[in-house]
Amino acid sequence: MLSAAALAMVGCRQDMHDQPKYIPLRPSEFFADGRSQRNPVEGTVPQNLPNRDQDPYLYTGKINGQEGTVFPFPITEKDMKRGQQRFTIYCTPCHSQLGDGNGMIPRRGYKNPPNWHDDKYRNIPVGHFYDVMTNGFGAMPDYSSQVSVEDRWRIAAYIRALQLSQHATVADVPKGEKILGAKETFGTEGVEATSNTSRVGNTNVPSEEPPQNPVAPAGQQAAPGPHYPGEPQKPPKK
Repeated sequence: MLSAAALAMVGCRQDMHDQPKYIPLRPSEFFADGRSQRNPVEGTVPQNLPNRDQDPYLYTGKINGQEGTVFPFPITEKDMKRGQQRFTIYCTPCHSQLGDGNGMIPRRGYKNPPNWHDDKYRNIPVGHFYDVMTNGFGAMPDYSSQVSVEDRWRIAAYIRALQLSQHATVADVPKGEKILGAKETFGTEGVEATSNTSRVGNTNVPSEEPPQNPVAPAGQQAAPGPHYPGEPQKPPKK
């Protein structure tokens, strides 16, 4: 009896690699047409793509099969900030924050992506960037499941801003706008009040760089370095 029970249990075993399911294109005897893969129910709408037929350019980045040169919706300052955020999350590991293709992943041996500041990519249609994010290109996989349709366009807009930033001149600055210097910090939004990050107009920033190992001529006292506010002053030696 025990032997028969053991044989019965072995016969009911099913390994994980042998699962009772159909994979795509596997034939089936259950359906009349012999196919396991079924067509979507009539009237099914793709998830997150409710207006694809009404606005194909928004979802493809192409017009009559050609990559488009315009954005499908007006790009606002809010869109640019969102594009910068999404770019930082998904693009900088390979493309770098500058967009020159020298991110941390290529530095560790992965294939370098293109430099977007080359003339080829500065003049390429903006729809190209959207299409690559949607469908992938070369060694780059698609990001259609990670990045929404609108955010792909916002990232493309931010890429255009990066390209402009590396080829802009003083004449491109709107009249009345201040040009930040090398010591001034650009993105101070959201910085904690207790942070040591330099800000525009911060009185804690020294007026000049401290001298490196100053040596006074023989018989003369070394000139004192720049004074930092709040730093205790040492009395001069007599």
